[in-house]
Amino acid sequence: MLGRERMLEIAGKALDYSTADQTQVTLTIGESSLTRFANSMIHQNVSERNAEFAVRAVVGNKIGYAVTNKLDDQSLKSVVQKAIDFARHSAENPDFVSLPAPKPIKEVNTYDACTAGYSPEDRASMVGRIIEEGRKRGAVAAGQLSTGYREYAVMNSLGVAAYNSRTQADVTTVMNAGSGYGYADDTALRMSDIDPLRAAIEAAETAVKGRDPEPIEPGEYDVVLMPYAVGELVEFLGYLGLGALAVQEGRSFMKFGERITGENITIWDDALDPRGLPRPFDAEGVPAQRVDMIVNGVATAVVYDSYTAMKEGKESTGHATGGTGTYGPMPMNMFMQPGDASIDDMIDMTKKGILVTRFHYTNVIHPVLTVITGMTRDGTFLIENGKVTKPLRNLRFTDSVLERLSHVEMISRETRRLGMVVAPAIKARSFRFTGVTEF
Repeated sequence: MLGRERMLEIAGKALDYSTADQTQVTLTIGESSLTRFANSMIHQNVSERNAEFAVRAVVGNKIGYAVTNKLDDQSLKSVVQKAIDFARHSAENPDFVSLPAPKPIKEVNTYDACTAGYSPEDRASMVGRIIEEGRKRGAVAAGQLSTGYREYAVMNSLGVAAYNSRTQADVTTVMNAGSGYGYADDTALRMSDIDPLRAAIEAAETAVKGRDPEPIEPGEYDVVLMPYAVGELVEFLGYLGLGALAVQEGRSFMKFGERITGENITIWDDALDPRGLPRPFDAEGVPAQRVDMIVNGVATAVVYDSYTAMKEGKESTGHATGGTGTYGPMPMNMFMQPGDASIDDMIDMTKKGILVTRFHYTNVIHPVLTVITGMTRDGTFLIENGKVTKPLRNLRFTDSVLERLSHVEMISRETRRLGMVVAPAIKARSFRFTGVTEF
């Protein structure tokens, strides 16, 4: 760990080297480690330390971007000059106004020393317990357990000087019980906040129940989507159209003031909510704000970075993604409002339908209509007369996310933290399955 003072010292030194009209520098230093396992055996343990130093140089309304992972003085001077040279040779950007000015940033505790210091022996011991939970239930375990830390500093020539240190722990496991498969994961800023054994038990029990899956005719079925599946749908909404750049380029589904989902759907982004993966500021050093994007089914707002905000005379909401800015602002800590049902309630209320654990290999077909296609995976089951009756072969689906969220009948009170989304389970009508696989 370099610490705040040293990180900002390095960033400030690079700013002093710049002759551009405006300059932003970003320094990231961290270590990530993981232990992989397959066939109920550990087969890989790796650890990586690296640094990234990025420079955005503004010359007039031209912008250049350059990156290095070397932090000696000569390398800093060189990468700053490259960014300036790239800017001078770039096309003019008439929509660019300015880099952001500094604003107060709320302190958020995102670092945990125990997680940063979690050793290979610690990970191996925990993986051994995951494998044992699978073995006790007749399942073979695969997956990974990872831990790491990151220091992040952003400075610009207008006075922004932001620093954050954070840790993160992740566990992912897929259990195989012959012809049945199960999946579970968990992620948090602190190792003590994830539950690898719960994930192991969940995946193993799903795998055992999923043995000898049978085919079913494609068609429209009511579905109970577990939080893993719902989280992916919500994440696709964020990617497709909940950022201001997508709206400005005419490729977003957001119709402000209009109802675009059912009234029981509310989705927001809040980077300071401890139930997610908090971050105090974005890639431009702008403090993160909560943004209510879909409220009771109505499209209300999208997230902004400084570039898209200034095009509309607005202020950034703290959602810059960094780099060259190609992807524009994105919601990175989304929440879907839970309901008052349990998953058992949803199954009980389903006469005939399909329970889906998660999706796989999902791709976009039509961004404005939010039509996506993909496969079910690691636990697909038939529901008949309020009971889960048998496992099913995986199915291909092709459906509109917004249309399906317009036909949600029940939402679970339980939510799951799934990377950039905290999501409940849902029961929805008429999900479109278009094909069945051989497994």
